[in-house]
Amino acid sequence: MVQIKTPEQIAKMRAAGLVVAAIHAATREAAVPGATTRDLDEVARKVIADHGAKSNFLGYGGFPATICTSVNEVVVHGIPDDKTVLKDGDIISIDCGAIVDGWHGDAAYTAFVGTGHAPELIELSRVTEESMWAGIAAMKAGNRLVDISKAIESYIKRQPRPPVGDHSLGRYGIVEDYGGHGIGTEMHMDPHLLNYVSRKRGKGPKLVPGLCLAIEPMVSLGTPRTEVLQDDWTVITTDGTWSSHWEHSIALTEEGPLVLTAVDGGRAKLAELGVTAAPDPLA
Repeated sequence: MVQIKTPEQIAKMRAAGLVVAAIHAATREAAVPGATTRDLDEVARKVIADHGAKSNFLGYGGFPATICTSVNEVVVHGIPDDKTVLKDGDIISIDCGAIVDGWHGDAAYTAFVGTGHAPELIELSRVTEESMWAGIAAMKAGNRLVDISKAIESYIKRQPRPPVGDHSLGRYGIVEDYGGHGIGTEMHMDPHLLNYVSRKRGKGPKLVPGLCLAIEPMVSLGTPRTEVLQDDWTVITTDGTWSSHWEHSIALTEEGPLVLTAVDGGRAKLAELGVTAAPDPLA
């Protein structure tokens, strides 16, 4: 069943989302050359503790850390450790979440470590992030779940093909094995949200006020196919091309979408797309 939230419950999810936003800000600042991915995890732990929240990643299915740190060809679920030292020119996707009063927030972003990144890497992150916002803009009452998938896929396919380079095969791959999801009293709930249109899945449920989703495209500079390493968590592209991951948690309200994990509730970016964000219940 798809969980529908009341305005009061959405307000609690907004509180969790703001903790996630604070984790993003702190880890982005800490993602510098010479830092280990374990260092970033410690930063996230401190933010969660300072806000009196709980981690929804630590211990989830046995996951041993507070955040996922996915570097370069790692798509998602990278485990922080002392051996992975960030280098100038790396990209890293950080996925994290928080629980406040039993309600979850979940979001991810891609950061550039140091300077001198190839243009195709900068464009990869931009395309992935903008496809996420295209999906968020399609989260309108009366639409179907597939409309979000279509918006994400269509945006990516409209972009110019990346040049062939050290990190690129000259195409974008929309990762097939992982996607978005419902969120609320659990981190992962129905419905599962593909980042592309699948005839086998049909149109999906109708979008109604009270529905909350985590929208999270993952895009590579090559194949859409992935494999899981022997640690049973780390997901990499099968061709070694680098990837980007962006995610926000969103609540659909009677007054439009509210981006729970964005500091401004998504107001500025949605305005660029002609969408009015819902008022922030905690403002």
